[in-house]
Amino acid sequence: MAGHFRGVRMDKVAEAFNEGGIFMWPILGVSVLVLAVVLERCMVLYFRSSVAKEPLLKAIDKLLRAGQLDRAIKLASDSRSPLGRVISAGLAKINERKDIVQMCMDEQALAEVPELEHRIGYLAMYSNVATLMGLLGTIVGLIDSFGAVAHADAATKSTMLAAGIAEAMNCTAFGLIVAIPALLAFALLSAKMHALVDEIDQAALHVFNIIVDVKEGFVRPTDKDL
Repeated sequence: MAGHFRGVRMDKVAEAFNEGGIFMWPILGVSVLVLAVVLERCMVLYFRSSVAKEPLLKAIDKLLRAGQLDRAIKLASDSRSPLGRVISAGLAKINERKDIVQMCMDEQALAEVPELEHRIGYLAMYSNVATLMGLLGTIVGLIDSFGAVAHADAATKSTMLAAGIAEAMNCTAFGLIVAIPALLAFALLSAKMHALVDEIDQAALHVFNIIVDVKEGFVRPTDKDL
């Protein structure tokens, strides 16, 4: 019974898609692009770029104060995250002046931001394109409907016009079905990206303060200390 209902629903979806006209296909293409961008950005932002910040910072703090610079750099690098690369950039210059250490960390942080932002802005554009494609498809469908009604007899004009408008609206509905999730994904991924950038900034400042403490305490970690 449930399979029968699913089959009926799929038939109605296919019928609505066919009735929507040629502009349903570009909207379908946009939906594929939206899905691809969302999956790729989720992999980057929620898996590859995320790291347990507090344990990492505590471990690096402990290693630096013990004079184990190489192990601290390796620990940061092994995290394979933007945060780890920013920390590694600062640790690599730990024996330089404080302003050079800060500059290197800032440069690496700025280099990581474009990778985190990459393609997220496309989702807002795809949302607008899907909406506009749906409206364009509806307008074209209405033009065709009014053109057909103009040559019909009086008895069937109202029926044909109602059917034509209903078919044309399928395009707008499909456009909105694609546009709304795309816009929601844009908002969620943008929020995650900004949270990661803030996390990198805070952690970089924390590590820089550790480096300053180590330098001012006259404990300069080098390979000879290992």
